[in-house]
Amino acid sequence: MKRRQWVPMAVGLLVAVGLALGPTEAQQAPVFKVGVVTSLSGEMNFGGNVTKRGYDLWADTVNAAGGIAIGGNRYKVQLVYGDDQSSPATAALAAERLITQEKVDFILGPYASGTTLAVAPITEKYKVPHITGSAESPLIWKQKFKYTFGTIPAVNQIAPASIKTLAKDVKPAPKTVAVIGIDDAFSKFAAQAFKDSAEQAGLKVVKFEIVPEGADYTPTITAVKAANPDILAIGSHEKAAMEMIKAAKELGFAPKAIVQHYGMTTPDFLKGLGKDAEFIFGSSVWTAALKHKGNDPFGTPAKYAEVFQKKYGTPPDYTEAASTAAGLAFEAALKQIGATPPLDQKEKDALVAALEKLNIKTFYGPIKFATEGDFYHDNVGLSSIALQIQGGKIVEVGPGALKVISPKYPMPAWTKR
Repeated sequence: MKRRQWVPMAVGLLVAVGLALGPTEAQQAPVFKVGVVTSLSGEMNFGGNVTKRGYDLWADTVNAAGGIAIGGNRYKVQLVYGDDQSSPATAALAAERLITQEKVDFILGPYASGTTLAVAPITEKYKVPHITGSAESPLIWKQKFKYTFGTIPAVNQIAPASIKTLAKDVKPAPKTVAVIGIDDAFSKFAAQAFKDSAEQAGLKVVKFEIVPEGADYTPTITAVKAANPDILAIGSHEKAAMEMIKAAKELGFAPKAIVQHYGMTTPDFLKGLGKDAEFIFGSSVWTAALKHKGNDPFGTPAKYAEVFQKKYGTPPDYTEAASTAAGLAFEAALKQIGATPPLDQKEKDALVAALEKLNIKTFYGPIKFATEGDFYHDNVGLSSIALQIQGGKIVEVGPGALKVISPKYPMPAWTKR
């Protein structure tokens, strides 16, 4: 057979293969493969699902619009999950699998700081961009990982808001505080932030203790009761906080205020404690009542809350919003460099450079990553807000001009509610 006879035959064969596969498989545009490492099981599964709801909402919104618009085309995103089982070692393995086997273009990071600190060296090793929409430990940013970014300010920037509000905005002003923290990469820094801000506000710290995760908290709360502080401040995730508050109730210990970070903003905390969650203070950098205006599909905090409530049946908290914002940050940076999937190493490095220069307004507030100092690659520019649970709802109580409603203080005895 002569060569020129092969050409039409080959074309015909390609057309036939295309028809056999169907229009979907033959014409499908490439997608951005996005690895997600978070806690879908284990001790941190409450929080892991908080991040999952935020990441999923970003991906679903992008794909419903046809994908990320780049160069006149649209590219959908595909989330590929790796369950870290609430273990740093498993988180590192999950990240490595997503990078080397699933060939993901970039990674959305874990819920907890400990697992984030395990994933960051892996993304550094393979030079893969990574944004966490949750982790708050200052340790992450002090290590200056080139490929890791975060949308939530460090806990020592967020947690003090509730202590500042109690020190300045309630009467009679509290004079003493006891601080309990869990021994993990996030919680002990939350506890330290409570201690530092209390001392700066002139409060006397009558007890400061770091305890193991999963311990029997009854002896610790018994010792706190004996110290009789005006404020009990708990640095922990939601599960440990709920157990400590239940222990306080069982022991009949009702200080004038209980402060907690992180967890009091989640539906699981409200559901787990029921009416005993009432009067608890906490902190945040985002609520649906804020007036941010963003150039994104949600536009405002109120609209985001409306979409979130419709999808999940619960109001969003700031970690869910920050996780969605992590996707928006990647999306904006991809548009700036005009990269299409799959990303090669040069494009991944360009994506990191674009993230470092990013300065966008979103429904979550401004996203601008620090490029030097102790908060290297963490989002800066958000203000911390003091919150309190009143009437089963989370309301803004300070500090200062950020107050929407006055804090309720002192907290009544457990038997007088």
